[in-house]
Amino acid sequence: MDPTPTGTTRTSTGTRPGVGVSGSDRPRLARHVRLSFCRTRQRQVLLHPETVVVLNGSGADILELCDGRRTVAEIVTELGTRYRTVPDDEVRRFLTRLVARRWVELDDG
Repeated sequence: MDPTPTGTTRTSTGTRPGVGVSGSDRPRLARHVRLSFCRTRQRQVLLHPETVVVLNGSGADILELCDGRRTVAEIVTELGTRYRTVPDDEVRRFLTRLVARRWVELDDG
């Protein structure tokens, strides 16, 4: 899952092409997307109409924290308590790709 970013959807400011995810943004899953555990695959999956995306462990951990209340900086901090190192830029790139696909929406912080 490595989509090419085509734009960023922000619920309060509309589409701003080429804009990345900032530490104060509050990511949440889009209404038409659901995070679910697949018993067959024994993994978390992202369910989108007509699409199932199998997530790796870190991707699932990031998305579980995307509730619209936590900022990206808070998500990175929380992941830092679970793992030794959490590259802030990798979390932002991951979220930027999902925003470009309109699977994640951002509220400005």
